[in-house]
Amino acid sequence: MVQSYLKHGPTQAFGLVCSSSSNSVFDGRLAYVPALEDVLVWDVKKGEMVAMWHETGHSEEVTCIVQAPQPGSFAVGYADGSIRLWTASSGSVATTFNGHKKAITALSFDESGTRLASGSQDTDIILWDVVGEAGLYRLRGHRDQITAIQFLSVAEDQPSTSTAAAPGLLLTTSKDTFMKVWDLSTQHCIQTIVAHRSEVWSMAINQERDLVFTGSGEGELKAWKVDRAAIADGLKETETGEVSKLIHTVSSLPLASKHKVSQLKFHPTEPYLAVQSHDRSVEVFRIRSEEEVQKKLARRQKRSKEKKEQKKGKGKDIKDNEEQEEVSEATLVDYFTPHLVVRASGKIRSFDFGTNKSSSKGTPQLFVALSSNAIEVYNIPPPSKSKDEQPDATRTYSVDLPGHRTDVRTLCLSSDDQILASASNGSLKIWNMKTTHCIRTMECAYAICSTFLPGDRHLAIGTKSGEILIYDIASSTLIETVQAHTATIWSMQVRSDGQALVTGSADKDVKFWSLEYKKATDESVQSGKLLSLVHVRTLKMSDDVLAVRFSPNNKLLAVALLDSTVKVFYQDTLKFFLSLYGHKLPVLSMDISDDSKLIVTCSADKNVKIWGLDFGDCHKSIFAHEESVMQVAFEKDSHYFWTVSKDKLLKYWDGDKFEGIQKLEGHHGEIWALALSHHGNFVVTGSHDKSIRVWEKLDEPLFLEEEREKELEKLYENGIADTLNRVDAPIGSGTEGGAVNGMTEAEVAAVTKQTSETLMAGERIMEALDLADTEREGMREYTEVMARLSDDDAMRMQPPARNPVLAAYDLEPEAWVLRVVEKTPSTSLQDALLVLPFGKVVSLMVYLNIWAQKGWNITLVSRIIFFLLKTHHHQIVANRIMRTTLIPLRKHLRSTLQQQKDVIGYNLAALQFIRRKNDAERTAQFYEEEDMDEEKVKARIAEGKKRKRVNLKA
Repeated sequence: MVQSYLKHGPTQAFGLVCSSSSNSVFDGRLAYVPALEDVLVWDVKKGEMVAMWHETGHSEEVTCIVQAPQPGSFAVGYADGSIRLWTASSGSVATTFNGHKKAITALSFDESGTRLASGSQDTDIILWDVVGEAGLYRLRGHRDQITAIQFLSVAEDQPSTSTAAAPGLLLTTSKDTFMKVWDLSTQHCIQTIVAHRSEVWSMAINQERDLVFTGSGEGELKAWKVDRAAIADGLKETETGEVSKLIHTVSSLPLASKHKVSQLKFHPTEPYLAVQSHDRSVEVFRIRSEEEVQKKLARRQKRSKEKKEQKKGKGKDIKDNEEQEEVSEATLVDYFTPHLVVRASGKIRSFDFGTNKSSSKGTPQLFVALSSNAIEVYNIPPPSKSKDEQPDATRTYSVDLPGHRTDVRTLCLSSDDQILASASNGSLKIWNMKTTHCIRTMECAYAICSTFLPGDRHLAIGTKSGEILIYDIASSTLIETVQAHTATIWSMQVRSDGQALVTGSADKDVKFWSLEYKKATDESVQSGKLLSLVHVRTLKMSDDVLAVRFSPNNKLLAVALLDSTVKVFYQDTLKFFLSLYGHKLPVLSMDISDDSKLIVTCSADKNVKIWGLDFGDCHKSIFAHEESVMQVAFEKDSHYFWTVSKDKLLKYWDGDKFEGIQKLEGHHGEIWALALSHHGNFVVTGSHDKSIRVWEKLDEPLFLEEEREKELEKLYENGIADTLNRVDAPIGSGTEGGAVNGMTEAEVAAVTKQTSETLMAGERIMEALDLADTEREGMREYTEVMARLSDDDAMRMQPPARNPVLAAYDLEPEAWVLRVVEKTPSTSLQDALLVLPFGKVVSLMVYLNIWAQKGWNITLVSRIIFFLLKTHHHQIVANRIMRTTLIPLRKHLRSTLQQQKDVIGYNLAALQFIRRKNDAERTAQFYEEEDMDEEKVKARIAEGKKRKRVNLKA
């Protein structure tokens, strides 16, 4: 009988407000922030989480978020190079784009929201067609990570260097210190600007689209002028024979700090520019109007004139004249004046302006996402008239309670599994396990270990300074601080009978405490009895104590020391019983099984050892993780145990068979803490990524052989996909992405990336082609045989049996192939077609001809045929047999496309007729009213057109 186990799966992730992996977006009311692999939507005013955008099975971190011009649509980039378009109203993925090899670092929509440009750590820029759900082309030229992308719109009537549709310019900056201008009609770089001496980290374009600002790693903020006239003329040579430049340098803007300029942003409607060049503050500049600047210049000229009159002398007069000339021109610094500095309560990861004026006064809002798992909103006051009063930003909202500011270091569950306590450096939080809401937050010192005391009303915390803090949960108060040790308390445990507590510390002492209730004094907040710890005895050790454990039968006490050994003592007499040695580095945690027969130890040497408690013999040593194993715990009433490690993995083991049962991935940082349900239903883990995750036991059985097979299959598929993606890998050169055989890479390339999904889609199309070809061949042979026989021949027989799949769906072979192709996601269709060998391409051409003849899904047919012709052009040209397929295909496709064109033209004409009729009716209606002449009617109609549509919600 093969032993089966029950599978565990992730069910909850909480404790996160905002992770520091990506930028955040704020629309004035809702904040869209990254939370590791998810996106959270917070209502900042209420401090509530409105929605969580989570895709099942996807665990890569969010690295970039951008809002589309259409409301309620967002593009989110991930660490694996994929981009997902999310619909905010339904919280679902509309499209997935896969084209980059590394993490997405920049995203930008064009003005209409139909094209999306993405930049990545792999130095490529890809343009995506949002409507057609396909990659248009890949632009290469930068030599380092792309840091910012902006579209520059051009006039529709300008002369283009190409006949291609969707003209425009793209501006990109990179860590290679360059800023590039790309012509999207010719798909080439038309200007490369050496922007800074160090990496360019940020870029922003003003509302008028004529000034570009770039920020560098050295804290320099430069302004560039966009030459609209040169863009309108297209690429032309100047008198010197050089190509006219589209972007010219203006000057630089002085900043308060000289740190990296990590983000720049113009307010969408108000005259403000915000710059983040310091960890904890954002500098806000106010953009002066032309009127204000002219007034300032006039004042300056007046002052210089006064100075000139005061000073007499010929030599000085010339200087003053020069000064007057300088004064007459406005500089960039005159337009951009420092307004105020917003100082946040922690390190800022990103900021955003609120687009909606949500406050009643209409003051602009600055949203700040902090690296310490919190978000804040500040109001930017208008400039004050008096010079004495400096405007100061006020914090209006902040969301920080639903998560820890620092790493979650310790977790413990109440005896009924209803309440979870998590502690970090600075705060202790109590969570309701059913709703995963934070119900209590208390201040505490640097917590290292914790445990619920009997009755689940009190909680004991062991700190880095050697104190034991006792909290009353109901009143959220610290009721006692016991100075227990002189160094860090690494471990504590309550004895199974609930009468005593043991603590182990770095001061080489193991101390025993009895739990006593004393009567509350009058000054105390508590009513009734107070729980208190009374020191009973001390066990002195030879080295720092890292872990202590009572055996469940209360007979033994295990103590793990810094010298990598575990000493076992009799609990009552404290006599020495066993010494367990074998670990090469200190044991960080241990646990004893419920039957008190096994002890499992985990160490910084990445190993887990299982020992018998009868004789201290090592049953098995398992190389468990790639990094130090931080915690280990036995499941209730079994020899199965759990381990967590710095390698971000949670693993489930069988302590009798010494096998790994399940490996659970999900955390994005070292896992410090582990807590097991007292009923064996779930596991809770806490990590450096500040998230707390729950892994529940499912009803689904798990077989070890199946798990191993799945892991191998996944490795194999990923390996194939990786080798297919290395099409342009350098030959003979050790550098990735270098030149192939001494040749430089093409500046424009196709957007392809093979993944296990596209490989599977390609295989499905091949299977469908094989099935349909066999079916059609069988029918063809049958009709040929039947054609040779007369109608009354005795040899006439039944037609061959249909394929069971086709019979089940009641489809013809060509309809079945179309069904399979249509089911392939639009974004991965081209990659799936690349998997097909040329023989299958020829076969698919036959079906394309049939579909074109029958007028089935002509847009898909056109897309496939053009892609195949482009990809296999040389083979198709050299293959004479293809003419027989291509000639009828051309004929059928042209006639069908002409029909579609006629239908669209007819519909357009009808819509225009309806509009004209509607206008005429409205005009007539106005004339029928009294006292209306022609001018008044025109004014009324114009007013009606201006009127905006308002959606009324019930």
